[in-house]
Amino acid sequence: MNAPADIDQAQGFTIPSRHARGRILRLGPVLDDVLAAHAYPPPVERLLASALVLAALLGSTLKDAGGQLTLQAHNEHGVVSLLVADYKGGEVRGYAKFDADRLAELGPDPTLFGLFGKGFLAITFDQAVTGERYQGIVPLDGDSLADAAEHYFFQSEQIPSIVRIATRHDAGQGCLAAGMLLQHLPEGEVGRERLHTRHDHPEWEHVKALAVTLSDGELTDDALPLTDIVWRLFHEEEVVRVTEPVPLSKGCRCDLAHIRSVIGRFPAEERAHMADDQGVIGVDCAFCSRLFPVSLDSFAQG
Repeated sequence: MNAPADIDQAQGFTIPSRHARGRILRLGPVLDDVLAAHAYPPPVERLLASALVLAALLGSTLKDAGGQLTLQAHNEHGVVSLLVADYKGGEVRGYAKFDADRLAELGPDPTLFGLFGKGFLAITFDQAVTGERYQGIVPLDGDSLADAAEHYFFQSEQIPSIVRIATRHDAGQGCLAAGMLLQHLPEGEVGRERLHTRHDHPEWEHVKALAVTLSDGELTDDALPLTDIVWRLFHEEEVVRVTEPVPLSKGCRCDLAHIRSVIGRFPAEERAHMADDQGVIGVDCAFCSRLFPVSLDSFAQG
């Protein structure tokens, strides 16, 4: 049996002659660690897995190592009321809130519209160095989160893009999810103001025609190295450059000391109202499903 290839890492690449850049990745054990915090039914598991892949695809392109990318899908009275996934420094985390009874009525393979109804996807970039924040919001149109992401790039960034995401869950082997982001950039765009991008540019049409041949099976084949996928798709190009892979890990950033410092900013009377009969304030982390107990006595001590 072949050993798993390139699991829990993101691989970047560029095709200079076509003014194209891409990112391809797979999540395996890291994904299972994130999902293990909640007993998600299969449709929600697939949805959150896709969101984590999308967050990692977008977040791993950040030049600011301390920057953060956050995806948040919300809606009007949808079965899934909230979907959150974010990326920071190679770490991913996420969770989903949903109505189990209404979800059961949709069957085993609900559509994106069935899950969200009239929903919206917010993509937020936080730059640690400059402190700047940029957010784009697009409707949850199409059949998948990948479709919504392509719409985001078309509407907010004016960058022709292809987003492919696939998930797989084999019995007894956990969940595996993978994705590819491919984008066409204007000529000489580095360090220059973008004036326009032609969505019918022949260079982009050529790269796009090759990229759409990538199958879900290839994406989720954990015996197939990510660089082999890039080679299969673009080996006829003059030059294809790959970057150093970025390792991915689970990264819930809940911390008892931080939680205590936040609660400590409230007046003593308000803290007393938060506490239970034993004088303990319980703070639940939605990402990792852990309960952090904070004693009122600890504030008196420090």
